[in-house]
Amino acid sequence: MSLRKRLRNLGHNLKDKASVIAASLSLKRHVSSVRIHVLHATTHRLSAPPSTSQIAAVLSAGKGSYLLSRTCIDTIMDRLHRTRSATVALKCLFTLHNIVSERKGPLTLKDNLSHYPSNGGRNALNVSTFRDDTDVETMELSAWVRWYANVLEHVLTVSRVLGYYLINSNDGTREVFSSVELFREIRGLVDFVEQVSHAPESLHLQKIELVFNVVRLVCEDYGRVQREILRRVEEGGNRVEDLDVGELREFVRCMKRLEGCREKLVVLFVNRKRNDAFWDLIGKVKYKGVEVMEEMEGKWLMVVKKGMNELAESTRFTNPFLEPGEFMYSGPTGWRVATCQPVPTVG
Repeated sequence: MSLRKRLRNLGHNLKDKASVIAASLSLKRHVSSVRIHVLHATTHRLSAPPSTSQIAAVLSAGKGSYLLSRTCIDTIMDRLHRTRSATVALKCLFTLHNIVSERKGPLTLKDNLSHYPSNGGRNALNVSTFRDDTDVETMELSAWVRWYANVLEHVLTVSRVLGYYLINSNDGTREVFSSVELFREIRGLVDFVEQVSHAPESLHLQKIELVFNVVRLVCEDYGRVQREILRRVEEGGNRVEDLDVGELREFVRCMKRLEGCREKLVVLFVNRKRNDAFWDLIGKVKYKGVEVMEEMEGKWLMVVKKGMNELAESTRFTNPFLEPGEFMYSGPTGWRVATCQPVPTVG
């Protein structure tokens, strides 16, 4: 380790100790206790993630009154938004993730996080521009901070869409009363999977225990999301023939989006949560949906052929699977789909 790095680590250690001392001087003892536990869990030390006991202390400190829970979340968020250290930012996000992922964790803590700052929403963690340019490693870690924050926001969004936290997901069959609800939930779940697949290219940083444990937590949530998707895809597959045009198009598009994530997920999780049966079902349901789409397309197609050596006279038709301005014609090379302005009739 270089002298410069040693001096930087020494400075960080002194800064962490000074922060704990400052927090301990607060006259509000309960608030002071919360802040001290958060500081212990989010030090500048990169070599290890927050320990189990440190996470448990944060969860315990946030129990009780609504005020303590709010103070706990506000303290973590304040540290996350003030720090310029990628290590501290990752530990803050890791601590927040443990709050959401702890089955027996205080519900008041989860609810305060879900509705931060006032009523929840996109980019609540607000680290999309985070960058620690101390050295090459911290710049790579910064990419993990931005990715992890987006993943965690999607975890919270999925919980709002489903109406329950992933850690408390139903083990039995949950009836979905309408296609609108079904596809709204599928979209939210697929959005999560896509965000997870956008992990930074610096996968070698998983050798760092903190990053490894971050990926481990994300992998556990991904497994839960897979089970949620499985139930809804099975239900959607049973409804394929009864779906309207918009629903069918949306359903097939979601299946294709999922398939587009598969290889990146295998690389990220090193074959953990591979679940070939899950991907087989996605492929089968997508194929079934495409077949029904093609059958419906054929019912709308009206074409008049005029010969093999000239452009066929095309009669415009309404095809629900083509965007505005698209139409189909039959020319010398057979059936084709074109995207252009209407073609004048050849007289």
